[in-house]
Amino acid sequence: MQIHQLPYTDPGVPDVRSGTRFLIWLGRMQLGGQVRALLWGLLLQLSIAGLPIGVGLAVQGVVDRDGGGLALGCGVVVALGAGIAVGDTMLHRTAVTNWITAAARVQQLLARRTAELGSLLTRRVAAGEVVAVSTGDVEKIGWFVEAFSRFAAAVLTLLAVCVGLVVYEPALGVVVAVGVPALALAALPLLPRATRRADEQREKAGKATELASDTVAGLRVLRGIGGEELFLGRYRAASQEVREAAVRSARMWALIAAVQVLLPGLLLIAVVVYGAGLALDGRITVGALVTVYGAVALTHHPLRNVEEIAMAYAFSRPSARRAARVLALSRVTDPSGGSGDRARTASGDLYDPVTGLIAPAGLLTAVVCGDPDAAGRLADRLGGHPAEPGDGHVSVRLGGVPLDELSLDAARTAVLVQDKEPVLLSGTLHDLLDVPSSGGVRPEDALAAAQCGDVLDALAQASVDGDGDPMRTRITERGRSLSGGQRQRLALARSLVTDPEVLVLDEPTSAVDSHTEARVADGVRKLRSGATTVVLASSPLLLDLADRVVLVHEGRAVAHGTHRALLADEPRYRAVVTRETEGEFAATTAAGLEAREGDTA
Repeated sequence: MQIHQLPYTDPGVPDVRSGTRFLIWLGRMQLGGQVRALLWGLLLQLSIAGLPIGVGLAVQGVVDRDGGGLALGCGVVVALGAGIAVGDTMLHRTAVTNWITAAARVQQLLARRTAELGSLLTRRVAAGEVVAVSTGDVEKIGWFVEAFSRFAAAVLTLLAVCVGLVVYEPALGVVVAVGVPALALAALPLLPRATRRADEQREKAGKATELASDTVAGLRVLRGIGGEELFLGRYRAASQEVREAAVRSARMWALIAAVQVLLPGLLLIAVVVYGAGLALDGRITVGALVTVYGAVALTHHPLRNVEEIAMAYAFSRPSARRAARVLALSRVTDPSGGSGDRARTASGDLYDPVTGLIAPAGLLTAVVCGDPDAAGRLADRLGGHPAEPGDGHVSVRLGGVPLDELSLDAARTAVLVQDKEPVLLSGTLHDLLDVPSSGGVRPEDALAAAQCGDVLDALAQASVDGDGDPMRTRITERGRSLSGGQRQRLALARSLVTDPEVLVLDEPTSAVDSHTEARVADGVRKLRSGATTVVLASSPLLLDLADRVVLVHEGRAVAHGTHRALLADEPRYRAVVTRETEGEFAATTAAGLEAREGDTA
């Protein structure tokens, strides 16, 4: 895989059982790149390790006054220098390629999963964690994948050095063969504590990121209530916790680095002292002593790769675990589905087996829930996304066809859910309304039904070109230049343009005044005439225009009818719609029972 071949046609199916398994899967998916980096790494490391041989030959040539030996030693050094230059250049090229392609694979997987889950993602995973995974965590995961091939080359090089020295000079080679593995493993007892501190740092950093994103998202509200300083103080405290955790983690890694410097130095001193004694006794030559000394001194380079892989694993494992947790989220079944041919014929009544809710085809059905959170979960489930583990594998059915048996595209074409807090992406109004649709609803009609006249006037006045065309005016990120009601109505117009088989709206008019709400309700009813529409709301203005109203109480559909009939006959419905207190509800219920008993008598 080369960078110019990105993005992947198929990034694969990741192993998300654990962070470690995910890292192994990533390395296996880039086996070719890993092998190339390993070979170039071996060229670099072995060339560095072989330098003492050339130096030793040259030194021995000088001692023996042998010009041929000196020339041979110089030739070996030049050849190994060329190997170092080529190996270092190509290793860097292949290693960076491995890093970028691994990070791109993770980002592509995350993007696909985010598109699959939609707004449900942030209901299951904190927004700060999603941001941390898609930014810093991706970089750390790529770091481990990139460092592994260099680590493998370093291990093979250390093994070759130890074997070579034992064969070349057994007396000193045995000392090196025993000392080098001990050096490589010396930091292992420190790694668990370093890993725990790294995990703690990443966890605190994720919480700080989440707090920052929440603060930025609610900045306008915070300014309105004068809460900027309060949240700023909280972020300062969170950032200080991150700093302290980072310092504690850095101390452990500094200790590991010190061990990796101190112990090789002690081994080098031992080799020099022991080798000098052997040279004085005439048991080894001066050139051999120089060769062994140089080989031991240069083991510091591959040993640094051992330290690096330990650090990369410690930082990438929690990152991989978070990425695996996000990637493990899914719809009820495989989004590719197995019933794509049924997607075009899936139509009819919308039925939710969990609550017993039925939305008849072609009618405007209003659903009243006393709990706003329960309404949000119901909206997710109607879109084919079970938001609660307790929902099990019971899928909503459209015309008898389970939504989770349809492909993701087919399911979203059949049922579209507009979230309670829809997001507007930056761009022009034309871009906002340029969405996949049936073509049956024009943008002008959708804007009119959603009562966006004042929004169009505001955008026309803000037109940069001065042509007054609201469709060409840019909308800022998340529509922050618009009011909450304007954003809500533009999002409603976007949903109306798509013209799905079933449109589910969760509190579509919660941010507008009563007069505008009545007009929006009438516009939606007329535009969606003959199409299935489900509105989760408790506003009497919306409920009175609905063909059918369903009351969902404690997770079950307990009553249905018209708004006026339910208001007269169903105390639980009346309590939600009229905002009765518990005392008023109890009194009303008691009065109703007394009246019924009087009629019976």
